[in-house]
Amino acid sequence: MIHTESLSVRRRRALVLDGLDLDLGPGVHALLGPNGAGKSTLLRVLATAVAATEGTLTLLGRDPRIPAQRLEIRRRLGYLPQEFGVFRGYTVREFLAYAAWLRDMPGGRIPDAVVRAADAVGLADRLDHRLRSLSGGMKQRVGIAQAVVNTPALLVLDEPTTGLDPEQRARFHALVRELGREACVVVSTHLMEDVAGACTDVTVLSPTGRITFRGSLTALEEAGGYAGVTATGCG
Repeated sequence: MIHTESLSVRRRRALVLDGLDLDLGPGVHALLGPNGAGKSTLLRVLATAVAATEGTLTLLGRDPRIPAQRLEIRRRLGYLPQEFGVFRGYTVREFLAYAAWLRDMPGGRIPDAVVRAADAVGLADRLDHRLRSLSGGMKQRVGIAQAVVNTPALLVLDEPTTGLDPEQRARFHALVRELGREACVVVSTHLMEDVAGACTDVTVLSPTGRITFRGSLTALEEAGGYAGVTATGCG
């Protein structure tokens, strides 16, 4: 569902991602790495918001460089950036409906999809509340809901549990585990709790934007955990 070969991204003269080879199918895949390792850049590439500088990328069997295929990917994509904007005057219902409309969902399906997405993140009772009235944690849950409103085949989440309390994080873990039965979910996080609670495998990026580890949670533990991998650069 995600396939890259020698994928690299340059920002001006700096190499942010360096020759990544990935092959990810259904499941919940953790993306780890220190600040500046290029995690958010990689997620923006997977969300078709940024183009790779070099290498090849296939998403859901399609080439995002081709406009018609990029549009089809976006219809089946859910994305939560690390910082996302909201229309403060919108209600939760209006904002989620707008997110569904952007993904070209049929109008007749949108109302039910909005209710399901809000319920999945525990905001069914807030559907008609304006976004400006919500707490930071609730807004983060709205961000998760807009990412899953179209039941995406490819879901890309950047630090999704920021601002969530332990109960909400547990609910998020259950949600993405369920979605990962059929969808490809990529989660960038600094919290090993998220990895242990939701993810099936781990990719670790080095400070130079290279993959230093790729494997199961068990293999990561055998390699000394995240700290061991980043210290030795094994993989």
